[in-house]
Amino acid sequence: MPVWSPLCRKLCALSSCVLALVSAGTAIAATPEPATPVVVAAATQQRFEDRIEALGTLRANESVELTATVTETINALHFNDGQRVDAGQVLVEMTSEEEHAQLTEARALVDEVERQYQRVQSLASQGTAAKALLDERSRERQTARARLNAIESRLSDRLIKAPFAGIVGLRNISIGALVEPGDAITTLDDDSIMKLDLSVPSVYLGALRPGLAVKATTSAYPERAFSGEVSSVDSRVDPVTRAVVVRVRLPNDERLLKPGMLMQVTLLKNPRDALVIPESALLPLGREQFVLRVVSEGDTHKVERRKVTIGSRRPGQVEILDGLAIGDRVVTHGTMSAKPGKAVEVRAVDSGAQPLTELLGDKAAATAAPGAQK
Repeated sequence: MPVWSPLCRKLCALSSCVLALVSAGTAIAATPEPATPVVVAAATQQRFEDRIEALGTLRANESVELTATVTETINALHFNDGQRVDAGQVLVEMTSEEEHAQLTEARALVDEVERQYQRVQSLASQGTAAKALLDERSRERQTARARLNAIESRLSDRLIKAPFAGIVGLRNISIGALVEPGDAITTLDDDSIMKLDLSVPSVYLGALRPGLAVKATTSAYPERAFSGEVSSVDSRVDPVTRAVVVRVRLPNDERLLKPGMLMQVTLLKNPRDALVIPESALLPLGREQFVLRVVSEGDTHKVERRKVTIGSRRPGQVEILDGLAIGDRVVTHGTMSAKPGKAVEVRAVDSGAQPLTELLGDKAAATAAPGAQK
C-alpha cells in the first residue's frame, strides 16, 4: 500500500472541495431564474393638448356698489340680503314728500303756460297778437318744462334702482337712517358669467387668442372642472414682470362660483391626437428618457430598454414623439426590478381606470410597486 505524504493528502482534499463547488454551481446554473412580476400599460392614441397653468381671482361679469347720491332719510327698502333682482327694480326709496309737492306744482304750471301759449299762438295766426308776446309765452313754456324735468330728476335721485339683473349683497342701512352722497347701501353682482383675469408669461403670447379653451378648478369644489374660454388679451405686456393679462369668461349657470374665489386655470392650446403612455413608465437617464418595452415570444415575456422622445405632459401621462408605436406595452410598475433581456411576469395591464391596489390587491401591488427590489 502506498504511503501518502501529508502534502498529498492536503492536495486531494482540496481537489475534492473544488469538484464539489463546481458541481453545485452547475446545478444552480441549471435552475431557471424566476420571472419578475410587473404591471404594464399599452401606448394609446389620445386627444392631447399643451397646457398653460395660471392662478386668478374671480370677478362678476358686472359688479357695482350701490350708494346714495343725495342727503336724505331712508323711507323703504325693497330687497333682502342675497336676493336676486331684475334690471330697473326699485331697491331703496328715500323721503320725497317735498319733491312730490314741487312736482305737482310744476305740472300745474306747465299745463297753465301751455294753455297760454296755445291761445297766443292762435291769436298770432289771426294777426291779433304780437309776435313778441308769442315769443314770451314760448320762453315761459320752456322754463316751466325745464323746472318740471329738474324736479323729476331730484325725485329719481331718491329712488335707487338695480342697473342690471343680478344678486344683491348684504345691506348696510336700515329704514329711517340718514344717508349722504357716497354712503354704501349694498352691492350688486351679475354672476351669470364670471370673469377671470390671469397674468400669463409673455413667452406664450403667440398661443393666446380669444376663443382659446380653458379649464378652471377651485378647492371649494375639488371634484368639479369649470369650462370657459379666453375673451380678450391685453394690448400691453407688463415691462416689469414680462407678463400679459388674459381675461377669461366662465359660464356660471349653476351659480356655484362667487366673486373673490381663487381659481387654478389651465389654458388648452394646440389640440391634437398624440401617442400617450403613463408617466410612471419613464426611466430618466441624464437628459434622455427610456422605457422598458415588453417583447413577447409565445408565453414568454421579456423587456428591452427603449429610448423615447417625449413631448408635453399632463397629470399622470406623457406624450411620446418617437420610440414607440400604438399598442406597444411598457412597464409601469416594477421598472427597478425588471432587467433588459430578462423574463417578466405580466401581472396586470393598467388602463388607468382603477388604482393599483384594486388592480392587484395590496400584497401584489407592494411586490410590483416602483422601486421594489428582488
